[in-house]
Amino acid sequence: MATLVYALCALASLACAVLLLRGYVSTRARLLLWSGLCFVGLGANNVLLLVDKRVVPTMDLSLWRTLPALAGVVILLYGLVWETR
Repeated sequence: MATLVYALCALASLACAVLLLRGYVSTRARLLLWSGLCFVGLGANNVLLLVDKRVVPTMDLSLWRTLPALAGVVILLYGLVWETR
């Protein structure tokens, strides 16, 4: 059951990323770009969580799965702070 939840979370994050980036391509609204890139990082985090918990449960990938989420949030923060000026 947990594998299904991990996979659905990863698919939802990646679907959000695709939709946000498609919206950016059509409208060129920069906030959509930053949000889409953030969701790419969050989706990578969810994929690595699935790999960490189900594919290689003997290894601890917690640091490696946190880095894409951190990068995504930093990108979104950059976009929110610097693009409003």
